[in-house]
Amino acid sequence: MKPKILVIYKSSTGFTKRYAEWLSQEVNCKLAPYQSASPELMSRYETVVFGTRAHAGRVDGYKKIKEMYKKSSAQRFALFATGAMPASAESTIAEFWAQNLSGNELQKIPHFYLPGGLCYEKMPAGDKLMMKVAVAMVKKKKNKTAEDLEMERAMASSYDISDQAYLKPLVSLLKKAEG
Repeated sequence: MKPKILVIYKSSTGFTKRYAEWLSQEVNCKLAPYQSASPELMSRYETVVFGTRAHAGRVDGYKKIKEMYKKSSAQRFALFATGAMPASAESTIAEFWAQNLSGNELQKIPHFYLPGGLCYEKMPAGDKLMMKVAVAMVKKKKNKTAEDLEMERAMASSYDISDQAYLKPLVSLLKKAEG
């Protein structure tokens, strides 16, 4: 009998890895870093979960993982993305998913957004530069909305809003699939 669940994670600053580790503790699944992902590895499991970051409006690494999954014999696929937005930014999060998943994927692939934060200390140089440009653009904006002011404040320094509680819907889905 195949092991049940494999969680593949792609983490840049640590938030996605932390959620993957928490998920592993909750549902007793195997963890694998993105670099080791392959259709052969995925085929050893019934369910594959891919965890990554929301990066520049995209689900980082999703295309490659999706192609590998299609070549595998795994039966189920789920997706989570971590980011700096709070969970309360529901319309922005829904827009993010709509831009990254097709209509069919939105309906068929369970997908979850898990708030993480910003960690300038671990961020790659290119990402730091991109953030500085974004901060400068928001600072220059005239007639700022409350959302603009919140974004400017949030991007000013590192912060961590990750919480194991955000995993509950994904954990529930995985435990139901195991059942």
